[in-house]
Amino acid sequence: MAGNLKTRLFFTLFASTLGAAISSATLPAYAQSAAVPTDFTAVVKQKAPAVVAILTKQMIDEEARQARDNLPLGELFRRRFGEPRVREPALGSGFIVSPEGHIVTNNHVVDNASEIHVRFTDKTDVAAKLVGRDPSTDIAVLKIEPRPNMAVAAWGDSDKMEPGAWTIAIGSPFGLGGTVTVGVLSARARDIRAGPYDDFLQTDASINQDNSGGPLFNAAGEVIGVNTAILSPLGVNVGIGFAVPSRTAQAVSDQIIRTGKVERGYLGVRLQELTTGIAQALGRSDMKGALVASVEPGSPAEKAGIKIGDIVTRADDQFITGPRDLSRAVARTKPGSRLG
Repeated sequence: MAGNLKTRLFFTLFASTLGAAISSATLPAYAQSAAVPTDFTAVVKQKAPAVVAILTKQMIDEEARQARDNLPLGELFRRRFGEPRVREPALGSGFIVSPEGHIVTNNHVVDNASEIHVRFTDKTDVAAKLVGRDPSTDIAVLKIEPRPNMAVAAWGDSDKMEPGAWTIAIGSPFGLGGTVTVGVLSARARDIRAGPYDDFLQTDASINQDNSGGPLFNAAGEVIGVNTAILSPLGVNVGIGFAVPSRTAQAVSDQIIRTGKVERGYLGVRLQELTTGIAQALGRSDMKGALVASVEPGSPAEKAGIKIGDIVTRADDQFITGPRDLSRAVARTKPGSRLG
Protein backbone atom coordinates (compact mmCIF):
# COMPACT_ATOMS: atom_id res chain seq x y z
CA MET A 1 0.00 0.00 0.00
CA ALA A 2 2.82 2.33 0.95
CA GLY A 3 4.59 1.56 -2.32
CA ASN A 4 1.46 2.28 -4.36
CA LEU A 5 0.95 5.55 -2.50
CA LYS A 6 4.52 6.62 -3.24
CA THR A 7 4.03 5.66 -6.89
CA ARG A 8 0.81 7.66 -7.11
CA LEU A 9 2.45 10.66 -5.44
CA PHE A 10 5.43 10.44 -7.81
CA PHE A 11 3.24 10.36 -10.91
CA THR A 12 1.06 13.15 -9.52
CA LEU A 13 4.06 15.38 -8.87
CA PHE A 14 5.64 14.44 -12.20
CA ALA A 15 2.43 15.18 -14.09
CA SER A 16 2.00 18.51 -12.27
CA THR A 17 5.59 19.53 -13.03
CA LEU A 18 5.30 18.44 -16.66
CA GLY A 19 1.98 20.24 -17.03
CA ALA A 20 3.44 23.43 -15.58
CA ALA A 21 6.42 23.19 -17.92
CA ILE A 22 4.20 22.66 -20.96
CA SER A 23 1.88 25.47 -19.86
CA SER A 24 4.80 27.84 -19.35
CA ALA A 25 6.36 26.92 -22.68
CA THR A 26 3.16 27.41 -24.63
CA LEU A 27 2.10 30.71 -23.09
CA PRO A 28 2.24 33.63 -25.55
CA ALA A 29 5.08 36.08 -24.96
CA TYR A 30 2.83 38.89 -23.71
CA ALA A 31 1.44 36.66 -20.94
CA GLN A 32 4.84 36.03 -19.38
CA SER A 33 5.46 37.89 -16.12
CA ALA A 34 7.84 40.82 -16.57
CA ALA A 35 10.68 41.27 -14.13
CA VAL A 36 9.49 43.71 -11.48
CA PRO A 37 12.20 45.36 -9.38
CA THR A 38 11.84 44.82 -5.66
CA ASP A 39 13.11 48.37 -5.09
CA PHE A 40 15.02 51.17 -6.79
CA THR A 41 17.97 51.49 -4.44
CA ALA A 42 20.53 50.71 -7.16
CA VAL A 43 19.16 53.40 -9.48
CA VAL A 44 18.94 55.97 -6.70
CA LYS A 45 22.43 55.22 -5.40
CA GLN A 46 23.87 55.66 -8.88
CA LYS A 47 21.85 58.66 -10.08
CA ALA A 48 21.11 60.75 -6.96
CA PRO A 49 24.63 62.31 -6.89
CA ALA A 50 23.90 63.85 -10.31
CA VAL A 51 20.86 65.69 -8.91
CA VAL A 52 21.39 69.09 -7.29
CA ALA A 53 19.35 71.70 -5.46
CA ILE A 54 19.18 75.13 -7.12
CA LEU A 55 19.44 78.15 -4.81
CA THR A 56 18.83 81.60 -6.25
CA LYS A 57 18.31 85.16 -5.16
CA GLN A 58 15.66 86.84 -7.22
CA MET A 59 14.66 90.47 -7.56
CA ILE A 60 10.97 90.71 -6.73
CA ASP A 61 8.57 93.66 -6.91
CA GLU A 62 7.53 94.35 -3.35
CA GLU A 63 3.89 94.83 -4.34
CA ALA A 64 3.84 91.39 -5.92
CA ARG A 65 5.43 89.94 -2.82
CA GLN A 66 2.81 91.59 -0.59
CA ALA A 67 0.04 90.18 -2.70
CA ARG A 68 1.62 86.76 -2.47
CA ASP A 69 2.23 86.86 1.27
CA ASN A 70 -0.96 88.83 2.07
CA LEU A 71 0.87 91.35 4.24
CA PRO A 72 -1.09 94.08 6.09
CA LEU A 73 -1.52 97.35 4.24
CA GLY A 74 0.61 99.26 6.77
CA GLU A 75 3.46 96.84 6.30
CA LEU A 76 3.10 97.17 2.53
CA PHE A 77 3.20 100.99 2.85
CA ARG A 78 6.37 100.85 4.93
CA ARG A 79 8.09 98.44 2.58
CA ARG A 80 6.95 100.17 -0.58
CA PHE A 81 8.52 103.47 0.42
CA GLY A 82 11.44 101.96 2.29
CA GLU A 83 12.79 99.25 -0.04
CA PRO A 84 10.91 98.85 -3.31
CA ARG A 85 12.72 95.67 -4.40
CA VAL A 86 14.20 92.82 -2.41
CA ARG A 87 16.34 89.79 -3.08
CA GLU A 88 14.66 86.63 -1.90
CA PRO A 89 16.14 83.11 -1.76
CA ALA A 90 14.40 80.51 -3.91
CA LEU A 91 14.79 76.77 -4.32
CA GLY A 92 14.48 74.36 -7.19
CA SER A 93 16.14 71.24 -8.55
CA GLY A 94 18.39 70.35 -11.45
CA PHE A 95 20.67 67.61 -12.78
CA ILE A 96 24.16 67.42 -14.27
CA VAL A 97 24.22 66.40 -17.93
CA SER A 98 27.90 66.75 -18.87
CA PRO A 99 31.33 66.22 -17.32
CA GLU A 100 32.02 69.87 -18.16
CA GLY A 101 29.50 70.92 -15.51
CA HIS A 102 26.33 71.71 -17.47
CA ILE A 103 23.14 71.49 -15.42
CA VAL A 104 19.57 71.35 -16.73
CA THR A 105 16.72 72.91 -14.75
CA ASN A 106 13.49 74.84 -15.36
CA ASN A 107 13.51 78.37 -16.70
CA HIS A 108 11.08 79.49 -14.01
CA VAL A 109 13.52 78.34 -11.31
CA VAL A 110 16.22 80.80 -12.44
CA ASP A 111 14.08 83.53 -14.03
CA ASN A 112 15.10 86.98 -12.73
CA ALA A 113 17.83 85.42 -10.57
CA SER A 114 20.61 87.78 -9.52
CA GLU A 115 22.66 84.96 -8.00
CA ILE A 116 22.61 81.20 -8.62
CA HIS A 117 24.21 78.44 -6.56
CA VAL A 118 23.83 74.68 -6.70
CA ARG A 119 23.99 72.35 -3.73
CA PHE A 120 25.30 68.81 -4.08
CA THR A 121 24.25 65.80 -2.05
CA ASP A 122 27.31 66.31 0.18
CA LYS A 123 25.85 69.76 1.12
CA THR A 124 28.58 71.60 -0.81
CA ASP A 125 27.42 74.83 -2.47
CA VAL A 126 29.08 76.18 -5.61
CA ALA A 127 28.36 79.19 -7.78
CA ALA A 128 26.70 78.66 -11.15
CA LYS A 129 26.23 80.88 -14.16
CA LEU A 130 23.31 80.92 -16.57
CA VAL A 131 24.27 79.61 -20.02
CA GLY A 132 20.86 80.19 -21.60
CA ARG A 133 17.16 79.61 -21.19
CA ASP A 134 14.05 78.90 -23.23
CA PRO A 135 10.80 80.21 -21.71
CA SER A 136 8.73 78.47 -24.39
CA THR A 137 9.65 75.02 -23.05
CA ASP A 138 10.62 76.16 -19.52
CA ILE A 139 14.13 74.77 -19.88
CA ALA A 140 17.35 76.46 -18.74
CA VAL A 141 21.00 75.41 -18.62
CA LEU A 142 23.51 76.38 -15.93
CA LYS A 143 27.29 75.88 -15.82
CA ILE A 144 29.54 75.15 -12.85
CA GLU A 145 33.24 74.43 -12.60
CA PRO A 146 33.71 70.66 -13.05
CA ARG A 147 34.43 68.62 -9.94
CA PRO A 148 36.51 65.42 -9.80
CA ASN A 149 34.48 62.25 -10.44
CA MET A 150 31.31 64.25 -10.87
CA ALA A 151 28.21 62.13 -11.46
CA VAL A 152 26.37 62.75 -14.74
CA ALA A 153 22.80 61.80 -15.63
CA ALA A 154 22.18 60.15 -19.00
CA TRP A 155 19.25 61.04 -21.25
CA GLY A 156 16.69 58.40 -22.13
CA ASP A 157 14.07 58.26 -24.88
CA SER A 158 10.70 59.61 -23.73
CA ASP A 159 9.11 58.39 -26.96
CA LYS A 160 9.63 54.80 -25.81
CA MET A 161 7.81 55.35 -22.52
CA GLU A 162 4.29 53.94 -22.28
CA PRO A 163 1.63 54.59 -19.62
CA GLY A 164 2.12 52.21 -16.73
CA ALA A 165 5.93 52.28 -16.87
CA TRP A 166 7.86 53.03 -13.67
CA THR A 167 8.95 56.61 -13.07
CA ILE A 168 11.33 57.89 -10.39
CA ALA A 169 11.56 61.56 -9.40
CA ILE A 170 14.57 62.86 -7.46
CA GLY A 171 14.77 66.45 -6.27
CA SER A 172 14.59 68.92 -3.38
CA PRO A 173 10.91 69.45 -2.51
CA PHE A 174 10.56 72.14 0.17
CA GLY A 175 14.35 72.23 0.34
CA LEU A 176 14.62 68.57 1.36
CA GLY A 177 17.47 67.56 -0.91
CA GLY A 178 17.84 64.03 -2.24
CA THR A 179 14.14 63.18 -1.96
CA VAL A 180 13.04 60.15 -3.99
CA THR A 181 9.45 59.45 -5.07
CA VAL A 182 8.22 56.64 -7.29
CA GLY A 183 5.14 56.19 -9.45
CA VAL A 184 4.12 55.30 -12.97
CA LEU A 185 3.78 57.19 -16.20
CA SER A 186 0.12 58.19 -16.15
CA ALA A 187 -0.19 59.62 -19.67
CA ARG A 188 1.73 61.17 -22.54
CA ALA A 189 1.33 64.26 -24.73
CA ARG A 190 -0.56 66.33 -22.16
CA ASP A 191 -1.42 69.90 -23.15
CA ILE A 192 -1.78 71.97 -19.96
CA ARG A 193 -1.75 75.34 -21.75
CA ALA A 194 1.63 76.24 -20.29
CA GLY A 195 3.21 77.17 -23.61
CA PRO A 196 3.07 76.78 -27.38
CA TYR A 197 4.89 73.44 -27.40
CA ASP A 198 3.11 71.59 -24.59
CA ASP A 199 3.74 67.85 -24.83
CA PHE A 200 4.07 66.88 -21.17
CA LEU A 201 4.54 63.48 -19.61
CA GLN A 202 2.12 62.94 -16.72
CA THR A 203 3.21 60.97 -13.66
CA ASP A 204 1.78 60.11 -10.26
CA ALA A 205 5.25 60.13 -8.64
CA SER A 206 4.98 62.84 -5.97
CA ILE A 207 6.13 66.21 -7.30
CA ASN A 208 5.94 69.21 -5.00
CA GLN A 209 7.24 72.74 -4.65
CA ASP A 210 10.99 72.93 -5.40
CA ASN A 211 10.92 69.65 -7.37
CA SER A 212 10.84 71.92 -10.44
CA GLY A 213 13.78 71.28 -12.74
CA GLY A 214 14.60 67.88 -11.27
CA PRO A 215 14.87 64.71 -13.35
CA LEU A 216 12.21 62.09 -13.94
CA PHE A 217 13.98 58.75 -14.42
CA ASN A 218 12.80 55.48 -15.93
CA ALA A 219 13.54 52.15 -14.21
CA ALA A 220 16.86 51.94 -16.09
CA GLY A 221 18.03 55.19 -14.49
CA GLU A 222 17.73 57.30 -17.67
CA VAL A 223 16.25 60.81 -17.64
CA ILE A 224 12.99 60.72 -19.57
CA GLY A 225 11.63 64.06 -18.36
CA VAL A 226 12.23 67.32 -16.47
CA ASN A 227 9.71 67.77 -13.65
CA THR A 228 7.96 71.09 -14.21
CA ALA A 229 4.41 71.44 -12.90
CA ILE A 230 1.57 69.92 -10.91
CA LEU A 231 -2.18 70.11 -11.21
CA SER A 232 -3.68 70.62 -7.78
CA PRO A 233 -6.58 72.59 -6.29
CA LEU A 234 -4.64 72.71 -3.01
CA GLY A 235 -1.20 73.69 -4.28
CA VAL A 236 0.34 70.42 -3.11
CA ASN A 237 0.80 67.03 -4.73
CA VAL A 238 -2.38 65.07 -5.46
CA GLY A 239 -0.79 62.60 -7.86
CA ILE A 240 -0.90 64.66 -11.05
CA GLY A 241 2.54 65.92 -12.02
CA PHE A 242 3.98 66.93 -15.38
CA ALA A 243 7.45 66.70 -16.90
CA VAL A 244 8.92 68.09 -20.11
CA PRO A 245 9.74 64.96 -22.16
CA SER A 246 13.41 64.23 -22.73
CA ARG A 247 12.87 64.41 -26.49
CA THR A 248 12.21 68.14 -26.07
CA ALA A 249 14.40 68.89 -23.05
CA GLN A 250 17.50 67.25 -24.52
CA ALA A 251 17.16 68.98 -27.90
CA VAL A 252 16.66 72.38 -26.25
CA SER A 253 19.44 71.99 -23.69
CA ASP A 254 21.92 70.66 -26.27
CA GLN A 255 21.27 73.71 -28.43
CA ILE A 256 21.71 76.06 -25.47
CA ILE A 257 24.98 74.36 -24.54
CA ARG A 258 26.25 74.74 -28.12
CA THR A 259 25.08 78.28 -28.90
CA GLY A 260 23.64 79.81 -25.72
CA LYS A 261 20.21 80.18 -27.31
CA VAL A 262 17.41 78.31 -29.04
CA GLU A 263 16.52 78.78 -32.70
CA ARG A 264 13.34 77.30 -34.14
CA GLY A 265 11.96 76.84 -37.58
CA TYR A 266 9.30 79.27 -38.81
CA LEU A 267 6.49 78.39 -41.20
CA GLY A 268 4.34 81.53 -41.27
CA VAL A 269 0.82 80.15 -40.90
CA ARG A 270 -2.02 80.45 -38.43
CA LEU A 271 -3.51 77.07 -37.65
CA GLN A 272 -6.94 75.94 -36.53
CA GLU A 273 -8.39 72.75 -35.09
CA LEU A 274 -10.60 70.67 -37.33
CA THR A 275 -14.11 70.51 -35.92
CA THR A 276 -16.81 68.02 -36.88
CA GLY A 277 -18.60 70.67 -38.92
CA ILE A 278 -15.49 71.79 -40.79
CA ALA A 279 -14.46 68.20 -41.48
CA GLN A 280 -17.90 67.40 -42.89
CA ALA A 281 -17.89 70.56 -45.02
CA LEU A 282 -14.52 69.54 -46.45
CA GLY A 283 -15.70 65.99 -47.07
CA ARG A 284 -13.36 64.43 -44.54
CA SER A 285 -14.21 61.36 -42.50
CA ASP A 286 -12.02 62.32 -39.54
CA MET A 287 -10.74 65.42 -37.73
CA LYS A 288 -7.03 64.63 -37.90
CA GLY A 289 -4.70 67.27 -39.21
CA ALA A 290 -4.00 70.99 -38.87
CA LEU A 291 -6.22 73.39 -40.82
CA VAL A 292 -4.43 76.40 -42.32
CA ALA A 293 -6.47 79.48 -41.39
CA SER A 294 -4.10 82.11 -42.81
CA VAL A 295 -0.73 82.39 -44.56
CA GLU A 296 1.67 85.28 -43.99
CA PRO A 297 2.84 87.04 -47.18
CA GLY A 298 6.43 86.21 -48.07
CA SER A 299 6.60 83.41 -45.50
CA PRO A 300 8.16 79.98 -46.12
CA ALA A 301 4.61 78.56 -46.20
CA GLU A 302 3.56 80.91 -49.02
CA LYS A 303 6.73 80.15 -50.97
CA ALA A 304 5.99 76.43 -50.59
CA GLY A 305 2.52 76.89 -52.05
CA ILE A 306 0.51 76.36 -48.86
CA LYS A 307 -2.91 78.02 -49.07
CA ILE A 308 -5.77 78.88 -46.74
CA GLY A 309 -7.97 75.84 -46.27
CA ASP A 310 -5.17 73.31 -46.71
CA ILE A 311 -5.00 70.53 -44.14
CA VAL A 312 -1.56 69.35 -43.08
CA THR A 313 -1.61 65.68 -42.09
CA ARG A 314 2.09 64.80 -42.20
CA ALA A 315 5.34 66.66 -41.56
CA ASP A 316 8.89 65.56 -40.87
CA ASP A 317 7.81 61.93 -41.40
CA GLN A 318 5.30 62.19 -38.55
CA PHE A 319 1.52 62.12 -38.62
CA ILE A 320 -0.09 65.43 -37.68
CA THR A 321 -3.24 65.01 -35.60
CA GLY A 322 -3.70 68.69 -34.72
CA PRO A 323 -2.15 72.18 -34.81
CA ARG A 324 0.20 71.54 -31.87
CA ASP A 325 1.74 68.54 -33.61
CA LEU A 326 2.64 70.76 -36.57
CA SER A 327 3.90 73.58 -34.32
CA ARG A 328 6.23 71.16 -32.54
CA ALA A 329 7.44 69.65 -35.83
CA VAL A 330 8.27 73.10 -37.20
CA ALA A 331 9.97 74.11 -33.94
CA ARG A 332 12.21 71.03 -34.09
CA THR A 333 13.31 71.91 -37.63
CA LYS A 334 16.52 73.88 -38.03
CA PRO A 335 15.97 77.25 -39.73
CA GLY A 336 16.82 77.04 -43.43
CA SER A 337 16.32 73.29 -43.66
CA ARG A 338 13.56 71.46 -45.50
CA LEU A 339 10.47 70.22 -43.69
CA GLY A 340 9.27 67.14 -45.56
